[in-house]
Amino acid sequence: MGLKTGLGSSDKKSALNVIYIVLDDVGYSALGCFGSEIETPNIDSLAENGLRYNNFNVTPLCSPTRACLLTGRNCHSVGVGFITEIDWGPQYPNKRGRISDTAATLAEILKLNGMATYMIGKWHLVPGHEAASSGPFENWPLSKGFQRYYGFLLAQTDQYAPDLVYDNHRVQRPDISNYHLSEDLVDKTLEFLTDHISVTPDRPFFLYLAFGAQHEPHQVPREFIEKYKGVYDKGWDEIRKERFERQKGLGVIPPYTELVERNPGIKPWVELKTKEKELFIKFQQTYAGFLTHTDQQIGRLLYFLKSKNKLDDTIVVLLSDNGGSQEGNWNGSINDSAYFNGIEESVDTMFAHIDEIGGPSTSSNYPKGWAQVCNTPFKYYKQNTFFGGTHVPLIIQCPQSIPDPGSIRSQFYHAIDITPTILDLLGIEAPGVYEGVPQMPLHGLSMLDTFTEPHVPSKRKTQYFEMIGHRAIWQDGWVAVTYHETGIPYNEDHWELYNVNKDFSQKYNLAKKYPRKLKELQAIWWEEAKRYGVLPLSDNPYRKGYEGLQEGRTTFIFYPGMAHLPTSAAPQITLSSYSITVPIFRATRTAEGVLIAHGNHSSGYTLYIKDNYLFYEYNYVGTVYKMQSSVEVPVDYSTIRFEFKKEMLNQGMGILYINGQQVGTLYMPRTLPFLISTEGLDIGRDRLTAVGTNYPVAEFPFSGQIERAVIELQDDQKDNQFLNKRDSIYINLNGTIIYL
Repeated sequence: MGLKTGLGSSDKKSALNVIYIVLDDVGYSALGCFGSEIETPNIDSLAENGLRYNNFNVTPLCSPTRACLLTGRNCHSVGVGFITEIDWGPQYPNKRGRISDTAATLAEILKLNGMATYMIGKWHLVPGHEAASSGPFENWPLSKGFQRYYGFLLAQTDQYAPDLVYDNHRVQRPDISNYHLSEDLVDKTLEFLTDHISVTPDRPFFLYLAFGAQHEPHQVPREFIEKYKGVYDKGWDEIRKERFERQKGLGVIPPYTELVERNPGIKPWVELKTKEKELFIKFQQTYAGFLTHTDQQIGRLLYFLKSKNKLDDTIVVLLSDNGGSQEGNWNGSINDSAYFNGIEESVDTMFAHIDEIGGPSTSSNYPKGWAQVCNTPFKYYKQNTFFGGTHVPLIIQCPQSIPDPGSIRSQFYHAIDITPTILDLLGIEAPGVYEGVPQMPLHGLSMLDTFTEPHVPSKRKTQYFEMIGHRAIWQDGWVAVTYHETGIPYNEDHWELYNVNKDFSQKYNLAKKYPRKLKELQAIWWEEAKRYGVLPLSDNPYRKGYEGLQEGRTTFIFYPGMAHLPTSAAPQITLSSYSITVPIFRATRTAEGVLIAHGNHSSGYTLYIKDNYLFYEYNYVGTVYKMQSSVEVPVDYSTIRFEFKKEMLNQGMGILYINGQQVGTLYMPRTLPFLISTEGLDIGRDRLTAVGTNYPVAEFPFSGQIERAVIELQDDQKDNQFLNKRDSIYINLNGTIIYL
């Protein structure tokens, strides 16, 4: 099928290229052109030559927004109502972690119409248990319309040592000095586009470039951090006020807007201790430097397009997937698994590593105080259905179709409306049937008339929001929204009401003043929820007990040579007794190295041989339990075994064996309750970043022979009766356990 023209346009216009640039966890005020002091000149140039939308919303979480963006449908309808690492099971078709075949992606549609399709960066639209190198591959980018892919499959990866996938296979990061993922992603982007325009210069392309930035870990070369030295010494209260005034001056917020109060729990900057201030400043310097570094990479892409005379023939759409993240908790974080295990890191412990923040030995994230600054002028954060989680910057540059570049548009639109706009611009209709599968209609509406008519009314009149029980409904400038407490019946949620046509920042709750309006909007939310598959509701994915390929499995056998296995597909050893058995052969006493490792510098475990002794290390978010065998590992064949015997909930005894002989014991007073690590599992080496504190070389590959590694889980999770007691734990918004 050839590319169709539309809107009475010429063949030249029909040959427009399309680029989506998706930033991660970038709140409404983070970009220079939306009021920030952070330098983003290349992104700002897109705004100067295009349009800024100041009333644009997304879902408050990564995967659902990406599903909306690529399909033009609501996230629950296509099966991506939550992050894809967790497949909620068949009883929750709205949260299966994959895009339904009834919702063809923009890449599939454009490929069908003759365009080349390239994807670079963060995918996050595959169930976690399908992200292993064995597939299945039906939900990887190449099966969803992209012809070439380079990036990472899940929510996050280390910027210095990423878990990279090229097309349908894992690859090692390029062996270059001063490596950084954002630079690598743009290197590969330019490689793909150079191949394309060199051989098929007249064929239009669709590029989907999704950075890992600004998702944690916040990691960037030191010079970018130093660039912001002194900038944040005045603290988050003053910076937020300055951004607010700058936003008014730029016109990205209405002149009547008022700044909301600090979110609950955020301390006034003047009340912080000196050590807290120093640490928190360093976290924000790192975030700012990371964003400026990302902007430089976008500049490289724009320069390439301009130098090849392609920029004027390309529509560029830049947005964030949700607001600034609260996942750094109150103090910030240098261990990326801490938040997901409900562990608050102490200021004193992190301060000892302050000079490492932004570097390869920490997985940094800023505290909630800076996250609200990121979301100025709004309240709350990513994961919440208030504007702090959903209201993000959108920039569209389309030189041939925008008569007043540099302008601002204030129509309310949503992530589902972008793809219908592109199809409208290109004159392409979404197919009613794709590869034999009947398609659900697009839920989005074209925004194309806003390109030429600054004040045309929005076609969108209603939009629902839902995330782990948090809910909101927007209709004609009114918003009803609730902050849901896990375990509380939904009919007991406290709803708030805002007239955002007059109260842009959601400062004044009108629920008591207009109770009828609130009830009307609540009823509309339930109607929209039924229409778009939001029901059944649930606020706790952890209790579902569905683990995809792991469901019902207690024995896992892995062989040497296996590719890096992401955590989402690795055995879930938390809150369980288990054993690891590794038969090996050592031809000489010099044979040593890692037998099995799961994790990174933040958390995880490793079993290895060094200097003829067997070692076991367990990293509990910076606290390392370590034991060494009492005897040497023999030359020739032997069987290495580690057992963990759980006591109480998350403590127990670790025991080392060589050929059935007990050679070491270690009492472990705390083990991780939910997530072993954000980094995965390896056999025979420790890829990416090291768990071990004692390796003599990178990866420390085992120089002997490994027959296999067998992990066996005991069925004692049923003893964790507390998991069903609401008053014993709090399940946070990612479905993880926080102890009270």
